[in-house]
Amino acid sequence: MQVKDQLQQAQKGAKVSIIMYVLLTTFKLLFGYIHDSQALVADGLNNATDVVSSVALLIGLAVSMKPADDNHNYGHYRSEYIGSLIASFIMFAVSVQVILQGIKNYIRQEYSAPTIETAVVAILSAFAMLAVYIYNRNLAKKLDSSALKAAAADNLSDALVSLGAFIGIIGVFMGLPFLDTVAAIVVGLLIMKTAIEIFFETAITLTDGFDSDTLDHMKSIVQNVDHVESCVDIKGRNHGVMTFVDVTVTVNPNFTVAESHNITEHIEHAIKEAYGAVETIVHLEPAE
Repeated sequence: MQVKDQLQQAQKGAKVSIIMYVLLTTFKLLFGYIHDSQALVADGLNNATDVVSSVALLIGLAVSMKPADDNHNYGHYRSEYIGSLIASFIMFAVSVQVILQGIKNYIRQEYSAPTIETAVVAILSAFAMLAVYIYNRNLAKKLDSSALKAAAADNLSDALVSLGAFIGIIGVFMGLPFLDTVAAIVVGLLIMKTAIEIFFETAITLTDGFDSDTLDHMKSIVQNVDHVESCVDIKGRNHGVMTFVDVTVTVNPNFTVAESHNITEHIEHAIKEAYGAVETIVHLEPAE
């Protein structure tokens, strides 16, 4: 699958998330305010931040499809991460607001009195987000999109948040009036946790962090290519759906230019065969 096709497929995942989040935000905030559930309102605000996050991801994926130019020699593949960073800041700000409001209500003992309708909305939302998570998780594995993997993880977090809101609402019916307010605080903490995780994962990628186990496996692949004497150095960096790898190997100094070039092509093919969308740059050195 071509990189452009991968990005278009990833956009489908982002669009599915946006549609679902808009629907859930509308229903949760509407039912939460009308039927007096702090936990469901907090869950709705959580989904509102997810709408922004998914739109930012969609815009980032669209920009990623732009070809390389004079200022972006490696293309625009990392653009999707900018959207992830913006989304993490918004999510963190909302989480602080939800937590502070929940704590204030708990201290003042201003507990809500949710109805059974809010419980139904919460549990149905949990199942809906679980379905979206499974869809995006499978699509992320197929496309090897880091941003879509993060979106899928956020989908799962949202499903758990809705389940927590449901438990809080049910707790009120069981004679624990404070539980809906406590659930709202927990929802806020989960939003904050997700925001921090997205920020650090994105920051690591943008600072050229790369999984060491993957790099070790790539090195073993290179060393098993015919006529490669040794793999002196290997580095990798992620650019969204595209990965760039720099390899330095030693070969027989008596090989012709054509023979040495064939070795570089075999290395590039071997890594692409194992990892898909990888741009490998091979530097040759004469073996001692």
